[in-house]
This record gives sequence, C-alpha cells and structure tokens, in this order.
Amino acid sequence: MTSDGTQSDWHPTGPQPLTRHVQRLTNRARDLDRRRPRLWDLLVAAAFVTAALIDYTSGGWLNVTENPALPGGLILTLSLGLSVPLIARRTRPFPTLLTMLPFAVVNTWTGAFLQASMLLLVALFHVALRTRQRTLLWSYALTVLPFVIGGLRYPADQGFDQNAIPVAMSLALAALAGIAVRTRKEYLASLVERARQLEVERDQQLRLAAAAERARIAREMHDIIGHNLSVITGLADGGRYAAAKNPVRAAEALDAISTTSRQALAELRRLLDVLRDDPEDTTRPAPPADLTPQPTLTDLDHLITGVRAAGLPVHTTVQGTPTLPPGRQLTVYRVIQEALTNTLKHAGPGATSQLLISYEDSGAVSLTITDTARTTPAPPTPANGGRGLPGMRERTALYGGTLEAGPLPHPQRGWRVHLHLPEETPQ
Repeated sequence: MTSDGTQSDWHPTGPQPLTRHVQRLTNRARDLDRRRPRLWDLLVAAAFVTAALIDYTSGGWLNVTENPALPGGLILTLSLGLSVPLIARRTRPFPTLLTMLPFAVVNTWTGAFLQASMLLLVALFHVALRTRQRTLLWSYALTVLPFVIGGLRYPADQGFDQNAIPVAMSLALAALAGIAVRTRKEYLASLVERARQLEVERDQQLRLAAAAERARIAREMHDIIGHNLSVITGLADGGRYAAAKNPVRAAEALDAISTTSRQALAELRRLLDVLRDDPEDTTRPAPPADLTPQPTLTDLDHLITGVRAAGLPVHTTVQGTPTLPPGRQLTVYRVIQEALTNTLKHAGPGATSQLLISYEDSGAVSLTITDTARTTPAPPTPANGGRGLPGMRERTALYGGTLEAGPLPHPQRGWRVHLHLPEETPQ
C-alpha cells in the first residue's frame, strides 16, 4: 500500500532471503549427492528409519491399530522392514519394493497399520522414476495389494472407502510424480545433449569455414603470386637479351621487375598474415586492416599491360558493356589472369594471345582466350603440380558457369580457354 492508501504496483524481484537460503541448502544437498551418492542414500534412509522408530517408541501406532496387543518385537521388525530397504531405493528400486511388500502384508494382516507402510510411496516413486512401464504397472498392483487385504480383513474400520481407495489414489499420485520427474529429467538431458551437439556442429562449421577461407586465400595466392612471378620471369628473360644491345630497355625491364616483385611481396605478406596459425595471439600487434579492394574489370588494362611488358602480345576484343557485380568481375579477372599466366609459362617464345569478351544485356558474360604457339603448350593440370585449372573451375562453379580448357584442334597449335557465366538469377 502507498501513503495515500492505493494499491502499489511494486513486486519483489529476485530471490528473497528465505528463497536464497532454500536454494543454498538444495545446492549443497545436490553437491553431496553428486560427490557421494552412497552417503546420501544412507542419510535419507536413516531419516526414514528414524521416523518409523519414533512412531514405534512413542506409541503413535496405537492410535490407528486394530490390534493394540501386538508384541513390541513384531512392531519393531515391521518398522525396520518398511524403512531399512529404502537404502537401495535408487540403485535397485523394484527389488526394494519387493523386499518391503511382505512386511506391508503382515502389517495389514495383523491389523498394526503402521504409518511406516506409507513409505511404499517412496519406493513406488523410484520405481516410476527408474524402471520400465510394465514394471511400474506390476509394482503399483503389488503395492495396492496389502491395503486391499487390510480393507477386506477389517471391513468395519479399514474398509475400501476409508483405507484401500485413498491409499490407491495416493500411490497413483506417487507414480505420476515419478513419471513427471523422469520426463523432466529426460527432457533436460535431451536439451543438454542437443546443446552439446550444437556446440560440436558449431565447431565443425567454424573449421569448415576456416578451411574454405584458407582454400580461397590459397587460390588468391596462386593467382596473384603465380602471375607476378611469371611476369617477372618474362621481364628478366627480355632484359637479359636486351642488356647487350639496348641498355636502356634492359634498365626499363629491371625497373618493371622491381615494381612487380614489390607488389608480389606485399600481396604475399598480406596473405601470410591472414594465414597465421594463432589469430588469438595477443603477444604481437595485429597487422593493420588491408583496405585494398579486389581487382575488377577496370583493372584489366593494367593486367594486360604487364603481360605485354613481359613479352606476350595480347589482342583484346570487347563486345557489349560490362554490368557485372563485383564477385563475377573478380571471377572473369582471375580467369583471364590465370590463362595469360599459363601462356607466359608454357607457350614458349613467339606466342600470341587473343582475348574476346562478350557482355550480354541479360547479365551473362562469355570469355574466350586463345593463344597461338609454335608448339602446343603443356596443360597446367594437377598431375603436373598446377592448381590453375581447378581454381578457375571452382570460381566458375560459384556462379553456375561453365569452363572449357584444352588444346586447339589439329593442325593448329595452342590452347583455348572458354568461360561462360549465365544470367544471375534472383534469390
């Protein structure tokens, strides 16, 4: 209530002192059960035995018994027989119940009607918690049997209405409670297992993503470094021939080699930084983020100029206007780069290259690269240690395209690469 007498909307949030105390005790009990289950079973069974003995020593059983003249030794035996077997209630629930049943039958047959007989509820609860459904049904029927016997033997005061039916309902509730707890435990276990599987799947996805990224970087390294080294080789060969007759051309070749090698070294350092084994290592400063964009079709002129400088004449024909997204532009660029690099490496002296690019209004693109040589170049296949053709096919497959690569038909000499990327379909 507020100061003006109105009802306040404030409600306590978070655990209250009594709740925290109960939670603390519960956690301690669970911890003890987890560390020493046998000791916990002994403590709980000792509590039940103590309760049964208190009923015996205090004479409380005399208030409900039908035969007050029963000997004390029998009452003590029945009290212990209905409580001590509960030590094994969790490890062997059904044998525990079977052990208690003869004492329960004697209890009702003699008219003692000890309160300890209600400990059958505990035994039946654990049967429902830990055994099969068929075992539970048999256990329930056997547990009700002593109370039915008591109701039939003492119909005046212990009939079905006052004894058997209420106890049967209590036993049914105990069984349902065991089923409910078992269901919850199985559900929680399934959630834990599902969480574990999700963690495993997450780790697998991370490893697959890392492997895919490393493969992509390796493909980029092959395309970039391999091309630059091929250009450097061509420039070095040209500079060697020009050194004796034209020192100026030789110096230009050396300058071009220096520029190309620096570019290759910068790309190599960038890729090696990405491929560090321990990206979480904080003992060394992280390299600055590389903001250089991936090459596009606007960089083709620079690429072709470098190839021409390395000694390979390239004739280019472009049809249509390029309207490709960056990813497709990178694929076309890398295929051209790989094809020209292979020509530099394998076609030999006197080779030429023809480049035809056709852009369609629909967004499709076709690319044909043909090199002519005095001898048919060796195919850059994985069997020869090459990774160029697989890399080009992987890039092409990303966009549903096709790639054909092979020698020209006889009697022509040379190599032909044809790429086709279809129209991009909206997702």
